[in-house]
Amino acid sequence: MSLSLISGAVWVVAATLVAMLPMRLQWVPGLALLVAAPALLAWIAVDQGWWVFALGAFAFVSMFRRPLGYLVRRALGHIEEDAA
Repeated sequence: MSLSLISGAVWVVAATLVAMLPMRLQWVPGLALLVAAPALLAWIAVDQGWWVFALGAFAFVSMFRRPLGYLVRRALGHIEEDAA
């Protein structure tokens, strides 16, 4: 097994552990995992090919569907920010 796939498996275990934390404690490690995922997926794509990248990207979007949906809605201006 290549180092990129081992790193991907460690990322999945870390994401699972973060998901078990209370919501108020998930922000920082969850954001770190969210930011690290594209670089990890690119590394996997270079080592393993586009089809493994596609499977990983599908799994990533499935795991982070709510935060990604929020970011897309906010980027499109569908969510108002508080003026306070």
